[in-house]
Amino acid sequence: MIPDDERANAVGADGEGTDESVDGDDGPANVGSGVAVVDGRQIAYRRAGSTGPPLVLLHGAGVDDAGLSWEHVLPALGREHRVYAIDWPGHGDSDDAPEHSIDAYRRVLAGVLDDLGLESVRLAGISLGAGVALSFALESPERVSRLAALSSYGIGESIPAGSLWYALANLPGANQAGYAAMGTSTFAARNGLSQVVHDVSALDPSFVEAFRERASRRGAGAAFAAFQRNEIGPSGRVATNLAPRLPDLAVETLFVHGRDDPLFPVEWARRAAERAPNATLVEIPACGHWPTHEHPEVVVDALSDFFAD
Repeated sequence: MIPDDERANAVGADGEGTDESVDGDDGPANVGSGVAVVDGRQIAYRRAGSTGPPLVLLHGAGVDDAGLSWEHVLPALGREHRVYAIDWPGHGDSDDAPEHSIDAYRRVLAGVLDDLGLESVRLAGISLGAGVALSFALESPERVSRLAALSSYGIGESIPAGSLWYALANLPGANQAGYAAMGTSTFAARNGLSQVVHDVSALDPSFVEAFRERASRRGAGAAFAAFQRNEIGPSGRVATNLAPRLPDLAVETLFVHGRDDPLFPVEWARRAAERAPNATLVEIPACGHWPTHEHPEVVVDALSDFFAD
């Protein structure tokens, strides 16, 4: 949650926050932050760019937030777009909410777009965020002009480690204890990340430290535990499986998936790209579940090409 004095500094008179010029590899990009109000709760977002079509970025779960997953993507795509990267409820700087599920987050996304006055946008999501993006595009196709789904949740019947996730989410304090442990040291953070990425030794140390710091925060992982309780059953079957609906996905779609993703198999994305009528797939070799940090240059190039006019 953002303290009141920081909210006053973050949000300008237009409700879209403050901007500052930051030099990127290809020139300056205007970046800043802001807050949207949805059902009386404040949903924080980061933004980049001042011209071009609107593009909304949706982060994943765990201790993820807009600044973590989209660190490299946000300023790069802000050169040609007005980019908004939101924090889900209970993540980053956003207020918490009573419900954490794909359906609930889809409603949050709709509320953010309404609050920002964005009728139709380009969407990119990673992991949980990709599942929300796909669900939103299926339910509100008139509001999505193009869609990128990275390491997507929601396109398979069951998660390989789902029964373990279910058990941990339903054992009081287990998830939070795990994240607290990962927040104690760089070694612990790297050990945790090794369960998610292909080669933890290749990660930028600054990202590992950013992950460790978020894991050390009070309440880290609580929102994700609530999400898991709503989305994952005892056998690992998930509540949200959009695969049967993908033939109805009208929007042009790009799937990006690590070939060695240990959480959601690359076969999910291959099948999804075949079922969706206007979809392509980029597979990244030697990549696990977090391509925006394992191979950021590949992701930036793929998204820049896909969203180019």
